[in-house]
Amino acid sequence: MKRLLRLLALVVLTGAAWAAWQALAPRPGPPPQSAAADRIDRILIEKSARRLTASRGGETVLEFPVALGFEPAGDKFQEGDGKTPEGTFQIDRRNPNSAYHLSLGINYPQPGDRARAQAAGVSPGGDIFIHGQPNSVGNLITLPGDWTAGCIAVSNEQMETLWRLTQIGTEVEIRP
Repeated sequence: MKRLLRLLALVVLTGAAWAAWQALAPRPGPPPQSAAADRIDRILIEKSARRLTASRGGETVLEFPVALGFEPAGDKFQEGDGKTPEGTFQIDRRNPNSAYHLSLGINYPQPGDRARAQAAGVSPGGDIFIHGQPNSVGNLITLPGDWTAGCIAVSNEQMETLWRLTQIGTEVEIRP
């Protein structure tokens, strides 16, 4: 019985230490950003580098690390494959009430994606977004690794910056 109580105490103390670290640990500084930026006109996502770069008039405004779909290598082919699509897209919608902290929709699938999937008898999938962390984790953590179903995820703070600077029609290029 004593052993069980010690184990329980250890688990509780470990949980309390983790929660304190999450609440009190120093946060990273703000991302590099041009002081004059009030909007961006292009977003480049480099899957292999796990990097999002936003620019205006060819000048880099900000750069963030990203998480991708759980099977990031290769282009998205069908719903459920866990891949993040590759190609040139546009932001076509904004969702302030997303299940993730804000989201910017990408106009995937495009006609070629639909035709390719239809020829194979599968659904191309859809609902690809750039978004923050799941609302269920709040601002406590940024999930590590590639965990989305095909979307591009950033921290909530980074998403707020991107949300403020991005308009409908902004070009999004996703490279391998």
